[in-house]
Amino acid sequence: MVCGAGSRSMEWSPCASGRGWGRRECSRRCRISGLFVLERKKMRRVLWLICGVLLSFHVNAVEVAGIGMADSVKVAGADLQLNGTGVRTKFFFKVYVAGLYLVQKQSVADTVIADGQVHRVALHMMRDMSSAKLLEAFNEAIRENHTPEELSAMSVQLSMLTQIFNTVKEVKTGDLITLDYMPGAGTRISLNAVTQGVIPGPTFNRALLKIWLGNKPVQEDLKKGLLGG
Repeated sequence: MVCGAGSRSMEWSPCASGRGWGRRECSRRCRISGLFVLERKKMRRVLWLICGVLLSFHVNAVEVAGIGMADSVKVAGADLQLNGTGVRTKFFFKVYVAGLYLVQKQSVADTVIADGQVHRVALHMMRDMSSAKLLEAFNEAIRENHTPEELSAMSVQLSMLTQIFNTVKEVKTGDLITLDYMPGAGTRISLNAVTQGVIPGPTFNRALLKIWLGNKPVQEDLKKGLLGG
């Protein structure tokens, strides 16, 4: 017996072999066959979806020293694009991969520092280190780019920065530090997407940017890379 007798369909059915199954057995086997075909189609759709996600990742990410950097992010409702990247090294060791995200791409350091719009500096850690050492590096670069009078005017904000780093204690390989400037609110410092504190004032944010983009940056080729060079 053949299921669906009279049908013009040329699709194979489990009853087509002429084994003389009963109507009930034939119907059962047809249902099983139909479910198999349906599940196979579902799996095909799932595989296409997975491929699409993977392709999207490769299109929307830039790899720097083995670290995937998103080519766009959203901060405080603003869409930011990756302006540039670079690797911070110390004694030939890779410390972190840095990325600068801006509303519009810029290639002039002073323009970025004075801009005042939403932006992000992202640091992808490539070494384990104490927060005290990272703070020391930040403070040293800030001192290099400011007069004693300017540093004195930022004493409250610098103390807040110290408190935040003292709370973190340590950063590890793979950690992500983000410094998000939000006009009217200040600079939000986050570790692995968890906010550690917000430091008010545009002046302090400009001081942070000068760590990488100032006249005496921590590393010249890193500055060039962040500016898209």
